[in-house]
Amino acid sequence: MKKLLFLTALLAAPAAAQTVTIKHDEGTATVQKDPKRVVVLDEEMLGWMYALGLGDRVVGLATGSRLQLGDIGSNGFIKPEVQKRGFLALGDVSKAKFAGTWTAPNLETILTLKPDLILRSTWAGNQNYANLSKIAPTVGYTQATPGYWRVPFRKVAEIFGQQARAEAVIRKVSESRRANAIKLGAAKVFTRYRKVVAISPFAGGTNYVATKVRVIEDLRALGFKDGYRPSGAGVKGSSEVISDEALLGLDKKTLVVLYPPAGQYDGLRNFLNSPAGQRLKPQIVVYDRPEFAPWSGPLVSLDASNDLTRLILEKVK
Repeated sequence: MKKLLFLTALLAAPAAAQTVTIKHDEGTATVQKDPKRVVVLDEEMLGWMYALGLGDRVVGLATGSRLQLGDIGSNGFIKPEVQKRGFLALGDVSKAKFAGTWTAPNLETILTLKPDLILRSTWAGNQNYANLSKIAPTVGYTQATPGYWRVPFRKVAEIFGQQARAEAVIRKVSESRRANAIKLGAAKVFTRYRKVVAISPFAGGTNYVATKVRVIEDLRALGFKDGYRPSGAGVKGSSEVISDEALLGLDKKTLVVLYPPAGQYDGLRNFLNSPAGQRLKPQIVVYDRPEFAPWSGPLVSLDASNDLTRLILEKVK
């Protein structure tokens, strides 16, 4: 009997070693190591897969505002010509079938894709975690997570055994930020602009100021201080509505970085024509994220650090 129990334990050991248990912002998931079929529920998580060199494992993609229905072919896949544009061209998304939106994923489609893992960005009150977890182990991270995006990115890398690659990506972002901060300092940018605000102008006149992540994190890493302190966590823990009065009250040593949303949500033109936009015009820099790019993430930070530095240096010439 003891010999039988020993053999049973011995045989069970390799199977147990093939999984990894991950604590995330929505619970705990036990995931098959190095999963081959992955569904990502937003461009954010697609960026993480790209950064790990694993875009070709994405078999399903739900989208935010960046990818539009017109970009999807009748076969349910992203049109080939669209795959070659902007952020999507940084990896291989040819196997990714459209799986709804990040707020309303298509559960039936996801079920048919037979994923080994589902990745998503999330927020307080988000739905469908229980239903998604019935289909496959589901791992979700909120942008309000301390250390975002680095801490959860490392955890996702662990699932695939790609810790070394993740550390290399993180190191590359840090090195880029340091080099660009030196460039800005040498050009005496901080003499002219000590502080910064990062604002996303939406259609309809609502303007959101970044509070924790997105562009503001990259700007802080370049050496800027916050030019506006929001009173709370705001929308999904990442941004807060800023009033026209607050915008008009910004001093002339505060750089205003506008990073507009995509498609029908883009309110950049209206902002620039508004009283606040006209008043702040001399201190505005417009940062257009690459087409299809998410709000944040390792690849976004690399692009933002370099592009923002270039735009700011052009501004102070």
